[in-house]
Amino acid sequence: MIRIAIAGLGNCASMLIQGIEYYKNKGDNYYEGLITPIIGNYKVTDIEVVAAFDISKNKIGKDIAEAIFQPPNITPKIVEMRKTGVKVSPGPVLDGVAPHMKSVFNPIQEQVNIEDVVNVLKESKTDILINLLPVGSEEASRAYAKAALEAGVAFINAIPVFIASDPTGKFPEEFAKRGLPIAGDDIKGQVGATIFHRAITSLFMLRGVKVEETYQLNVGGNTDFLNMKTEERLQSKRISKTKAVTSTLDNEEEIEKEGKIRIGPSDYIPFLGNTKVAYIYVKGSGFAGMPIKVEASLEVDDKSNCAAVLVDVIRAVKLALDRKIGGPLIKVSAFYFKHPPIQAKNDEEAYKWFDEFVRNL
Repeated sequence: MIRIAIAGLGNCASMLIQGIEYYKNKGDNYYEGLITPIIGNYKVTDIEVVAAFDISKNKIGKDIAEAIFQPPNITPKIVEMRKTGVKVSPGPVLDGVAPHMKSVFNPIQEQVNIEDVVNVLKESKTDILINLLPVGSEEASRAYAKAALEAGVAFINAIPVFIASDPTGKFPEEFAKRGLPIAGDDIKGQVGATIFHRAITSLFMLRGVKVEETYQLNVGGNTDFLNMKTEERLQSKRISKTKAVTSTLDNEEEIEKEGKIRIGPSDYIPFLGNTKVAYIYVKGSGFAGMPIKVEASLEVDDKSNCAAVLVDVIRAVKLALDRKIGGPLIKVSAFYFKHPPIQAKNDEEAYKWFDEFVRNL
């Protein structure tokens, strides 16, 4: 069994929790829709949620089976959830709620100490803590990472705050020192805008076409997109998504310096709900300088796209725990995250690294 705790019981957490129940209902040998059916000896059905943290009065104190359907969550019910006996604990607010989101999130007023989070993690015997806070929650994300260190649990950072890829090296060193694995940062989708964009730019490079300019515009209708209406919360997000694409290019510095790339959330369209629409444009020059242009759109359910990747990462991190591997999981993060500690040149290389990790090469 893999015992997980979740920080931020929003739409992605709702789909993750429901998805685990969905596969349990289907039986151990049902693998349709999964990226990797078995990792080590672990299946999706081996994952159990033993703790959850949130700052919303709508969710705190409720069983997670009930809390995941409380507003502002809009993820549809895909299974009948049974009561789990796990109640949502209050978490530290810090910068997790933008001013324009207070009426939406309905946050608690009192501050929660990190020691309280640590105690819940220890009492629940959590193996892995997953950070699913809103984009822009820099302080709050680091607080949960510190709680994971103090509690002696592994950490998965699904949002664009640089913890596994911390440029100061502080968090990677601390997790390595304590023999705790960490995976991150900023999770990719199963077939999301970033991986689709990377596939196009990688194809250009493979076929000798120089990418001259490109953009990716994303719109959606859930609280993620409403939260990201404030540009100051997007600095890490834009860096993460941009680096994920430019890392596939030979002229990475040139295209960034000339301002020929723009990637990131663009607008909040309420009626889209959890549907995310990405518009991708890539222009390049091929043989004899002749122009080649691609314009594409991708429409996905944003939260199932996230949950499909999370169930793989959870099992890979548990495998690292079993093998007593501490610190950033380079070979796992490169395949599943937009801003890993080390970027692979393309997704074929990233998958090779992940496969090597699973097979323990």
